[in-house]
Order: sequence, then C-alpha cells, then structure tokens
Amino acid sequence: MSEPVVPHHAGSSVPIIAIDAADWRERESAQPARVKAAAAQTGFVGKAGQVAFLQDRDGGLDRVFFGLGDGGDRGAMVFRGLPAKLPPGDYRIETSSAAAPPDQIALAWSLGTYRFDRYKKDRGPGRPRLVAAPGADLRSSMAIARACALARDMVNTPANHMGPRQVESIAREIAEAHGASITVTAGDALLDAGYPAVHAVGRAAIVERSPRMIEIVWGAADHPLIALVGKGVVFDSGGLDIKPSAGMRLMKKDMGGAAHALALARMVMGEKLPVRLVVLLPVVENAISGDAMRPGDILASRAGLSIEVGNTDAEGRLILADALTRAGELSPALTIDLATLTGAARVALGPHVVPFYTPDDDLAIELERTARDVDDPIWRMPLWRRYAPSLESDVADIKNDPDAWAQAGSVTAALFLQSFAPAGPWAHFDIYAWNPRERPGWPVGGEAQAIRAIFAMLQGRFG
Repeated sequence: MSEPVVPHHAGSSVPIIAIDAADWRERESAQPARVKAAAAQTGFVGKAGQVAFLQDRDGGLDRVFFGLGDGGDRGAMVFRGLPAKLPPGDYRIETSSAAAPPDQIALAWSLGTYRFDRYKKDRGPGRPRLVAAPGADLRSSMAIARACALARDMVNTPANHMGPRQVESIAREIAEAHGASITVTAGDALLDAGYPAVHAVGRAAIVERSPRMIEIVWGAADHPLIALVGKGVVFDSGGLDIKPSAGMRLMKKDMGGAAHALALARMVMGEKLPVRLVVLLPVVENAISGDAMRPGDILASRAGLSIEVGNTDAEGRLILADALTRAGELSPALTIDLATLTGAARVALGPHVVPFYTPDDDLAIELERTARDVDDPIWRMPLWRRYAPSLESDVADIKNDPDAWAQAGSVTAALFLQSFAPAGPWAHFDIYAWNPRERPGWPVGGEAQAIRAIFAMLQGRFG
C-alpha cells in the first residue's frame, strides 16, 4: 500500500485551492466564467468540507476548490474529510486560507485516507495521494499517522484474530523496533507475580487465550518516568453477567485502551522523548466457563485491597487496578491510563468527545490546551468524591459496581481507579475508540482518540 502523503516531487499533480467562505465571497466575482459555472453546479460557497471540481478542456480534472468554512473551521483537521471526496490521483495544496502548517495538513490527510479493508476481496479504488509542499517536514506527522492507524487496525481486527497472544506479538514488535525491553507474565504465573485481579478476570478463557501482563520499558533510567496503562480486554462477553447480543457486538474493541497505549508509546519512542517510558498492558478475555469469576466473589488485588465483584461485566477496572498498582511501585512522574471503560461516558459526552479525569489542575489545563491545538477533543470530568461511598462494600474493601443512587457511571469508575492510582500526576481517559457513523474522513470503525493530545502534552512537558 502506498503512502497517503509523499514528499514534493516534480511530477504532475492536481492543484487544490483551499478557501474559506469569506475569501470566496470576495473573490468569486473575479473568477473566470468556467470557475463560476463549476461552483454554481455544486452550490460551492466555501462552506467547510465543500468541494467543486474544475475540468480542463479535455475533460480531465484541472483543479479542485475546497471549502474551509468560517472562523474555527479553518484548522488543519478540516482537511481530514477531503480525501474521501476525491478520485484516485496525486494532489497538492496550491493555495490555502487555512492558517495550518503543511505537516499538520499532511497529518489530517493521512488520518482521512485510512480504511480497514483487510478482509475484503474487492478493496475498491486506490486512494488519493497528497504531494506535500516543498520543504515540508513529514517525519513526525507521518509517524503520528502510522501510530493512529495501528490503534485503529487493532481495534478493527476481530477477536478471533486479535487475542492476547496477538496483542503480545504487536507489543514485542514495537519493543524490538525501538530497543525496549519487554516482560510478559501469563496464565497461572500471574498469581505468583502478584496480579490476582488480572488472573481472575481472564482465567475462564481457553489456554491459548490465557490472561497476561505485558510490561515494556524504554529510555534512560535517569529520565522522568512516564507510565502508560491500557485496558486490554480482547473480547468482553460480560462474563456470567452476560451482555445481550447487541451489547456484545462491538466488544472486539474492548482492547482499545491497550491499542491506544501501544500507539502512544510508538509516538514517544519514535520521537525519542527524553523520558523513561513504561507501558503496562493487562490483556485478558472476559469469557464464560466453569472457572469464570462469579457475582459476589471476593478478589485479591496487587494493592492488597479486597474487591467484591458485584458485576462481572465491570471487569476492566479490575485488571486496571493491578496495572495501576504496578505503575505506582515505579514512582512515576506521570501516569496515563486509557480504557474503553463505561457506556456512561458515551451517555455523558457521546462518541466524539473523550472524558478524562485527573485531580491535577495543571495537568488538566495542559491537556485541554494541547487537545485544542491538535483538534483531538477531550473534556475534563469531575472526580466527585461524594459519589465514593457508592463503592463501599459490606464484605470487602471496595466493590466494582457502584450503588445505583450515584448514577454517574463514568465518574464512579474513575473513582474506583483512583483508589489504585499512583501518587502524583495521573489522568484516566474513558475512550470509545470507535466511529459509529460514516462521514468523510471518519469511516465506521476503530478510531484513535485522545492520544494526539496526550502526545502533544508530553512533548511540551518533557520534550
């Protein structure tokens, strides 16, 4: 598969005139008649995402007009929807009203050309290709695009082809490519290694899909330590509290947190940020068998806290509890966890905006700023301590399903994790990792969320 963006070259390419609505209103009257006719035919007025095609005298494509909209629509991500509206071929941005650097336009274009067609016999027409502006530095933006594609590929891959072993294989490939060390603890060895909650959630799976704890370490020991924790439930049946079929249909994506953590790690290592990076991935299948954990079971945890299982379908927080405890043992300067944790997060903010939780105001401000800068939408939610009593158990130190009176399921899940999170700066992202609706540049399927914002924050804080 060819790259969606290539460096500038002398070959032929179709020019794209990217113009906002105000500029179009000023310039429309001075345009040649054939340009006016092409615009009138499509109703082109410069609205964000609008496209008008101008043919040459031989009927070929002469140029493309692309609308940037008004005001806030003029960032680079408006270009993400453009490739889906173009026929195959080479294109270049000839002029643009957007105040966006070429590398960011190239990133948006790359994100917009993604498609998951691994299992299709007919993969459709080729994709349009962007010829970057002369002198554009594509290294960093293309590395980010490839990392996001990795996360989306992993989420899109069905569970029969993306089990614990496959996640481990990808983690090993990334570690090897960047000179990192990797340790994997699997099956009953998790008990001896001190990961009882990870073992309890994953023990019902067949041996070939046994639970495991993956730990990647990269970077100099004297650099500040960053811990990335990703929820890796390769398929979530709900356990004995089994999900209905509609709720189970997309549960191949429940390892989206692990996929995002690996993609973010690739960005960090590829950019060679001066940090000590530790990636912690508890990877399990929440299966059903005679050995499955039961509602009412009391689990041990690495932190020494006992956990009452009120609902076997609230399993992600159980494996994250052990992984966050392991992160705390390393005294990190910053801990980030990513997890497809609750449906309540979608009720609160929908599929496009990722809620995040942190008690650290400075970290929240940094994340909100970088999210705006790179157009990667996140929203801070409250760690409202008055909901914490809903997690109190009559028979254990804590329970995994809050009392119904608290209602705020994403908040109470974050409060549960906070009980195991390391001291110091910590942020939890309750991602969706999925596009539920087809739109240009955002095909239905796996989506990379929040990691571009997090990476920009890490660059600013540690770069």
